[in-house]
Amino acid sequence: MKNKLAKLKYLPNNFQIIENGDHVICAISGKKITLEKLNYWNVKLQEPYYSYLEAAIKKEEENK
Repeated sequence: MKNKLAKLKYLPNNFQIIENGDHVICAISGKKITLEKLNYWNVKLQEPYYSYLEAAIKKEEENK
């Protein structure tokens, strides 16, 4: 399963794997995020973020 995009459902404190894979792509930067390092996402928008920086950018965009 190396280098396969996973499909996830993002929940408030966890995520559910819908389709097996080893990574997702950050909705802001386009960087690859391994599932082991995935810590930031938006449940409402169902988007993953590479780090708190990308998550903050998205939050700022939503608040405009």
